[in-house]
Amino acid sequence: MENLTIKLERIIENAEGNWAIAIEDLNKKKSWNLNAHKTFFAASIIKLPILATAFKMSDRGLLKLSDTLEVRREDIVGGAGVIQHLTPGIKLSLYDLMMLMIIQSDNTATNMIIDEIGVKEIQNTLVEVGMKKSTFYNKLMTVPVKLEGRNIITAHDVSLFLKKIATGKFSSYYACEQMVNMMKRQQLHYLTSTLPKNEEPFIGVQPEWMFASKTGSVTGVKHDVGILYMGERVVTVTVLSEECHQDSALSVLNEIGKELYLYMK
Repeated sequence: MENLTIKLERIIENAEGNWAIAIEDLNKKKSWNLNAHKTFFAASIIKLPILATAFKMSDRGLLKLSDTLEVRREDIVGGAGVIQHLTPGIKLSLYDLMMLMIIQSDNTATNMIIDEIGVKEIQNTLVEVGMKKSTFYNKLMTVPVKLEGRNIITAHDVSLFLKKIATGKFSSYYACEQMVNMMKRQQLHYLTSTLPKNEEPFIGVQPEWMFASKTGSVTGVKHDVGILYMGERVVTVTVLSEECHQDSALSVLNEIGKELYLYMK
């Protein structure tokens, strides 16, 4: 891992803004981090503990993922996602809302899930996972007049979360498996957007690599976190950034993703 870390340090030295990275090779039991305990605005990365909370509550019989919720006009918010473009009054299962929250980062779906499971339960999940410096207070794309706190994460905390679900150590093995499967369907890509395409010539052939991930992006902030799979190799990666131009941040994320790919290959 030493060659990889030298290259990553060189990339960050030449990057604008502030960065944090946490990488753990689960096969070799080796890890490396940079500014891992620095706090960042969570953006859409906070949707991962929200997802975990819904699965946890389902495991405990506190809700059914098959239950349907009606999208009211007052539920609709802007930013990412497709629900804002649909007709109010449609009904979607809680499971479908969770899928849209992850693969499209749908903010309307996210806020509907938060209303259903409750802020306190999400905060409890952060504690259960051990995300000691991470906080959750607010729904997305809404700004309360009296702001109790901000949605905050650290690379260390997110890396801990990723390891727990990659190893089936949160709530239930089934819940972790479902979360990883959802994250593999991600439609927004930063770290892996320039990697070789997984276009296999035959049906049923396993792709060279898969990335179970979640991105987060607002003005000046661009994050990408996930679990990178290549054959039997599994590596968790968390990259957080702030105070940098979106194009510049994406370029750095592409470079980091390429070096991680080469390391695993």
